[in-house]
Amino acid sequence: MKEIKAIVRPARLDRVSDALRKLPGFPGMSVGKVEGCSRFPSGQNPRNPKEALTEFSSKMRIEMVCPDEMVDPIMRLIAEHGFTGQAGDGLVWVTDVLHRVRLVERERDLAAMEASALPGTSPH
Repeated sequence: MKEIKAIVRPARLDRVSDALRKLPGFPGMSVGKVEGCSRFPSGQNPRNPKEALTEFSSKMRIEMVCPDEMVDPIMRLIAEHGFTGQAGDGLVWVTDVLHRVRLVERERDLAAMEASALPGTSPH
């Protein structure tokens, strides 16, 4: 199980989300507004703190948890539909998920976690 997070331009969110929803087995996603800045090119740093604070621009963060086999297709779609070729297009990254519980299926997922726990350990 993996967690995929992506930062994309707001103008690209519809394209990315439409493409993801067409993917068979798409696990769903959460979307939120964020602000951020890219790294400064080598040797180009803001001259003062006020200038650094005004460098932030609006972006959208997409988050989802998916099976390992869906990571590559999801990342490809985000990269393809989020790309403009301009600085500040965004970023996609993946992290491991040790456990997850879908709240609507709480009992079944908790039982699976307990069954897979090592002897003498607790999944909680």
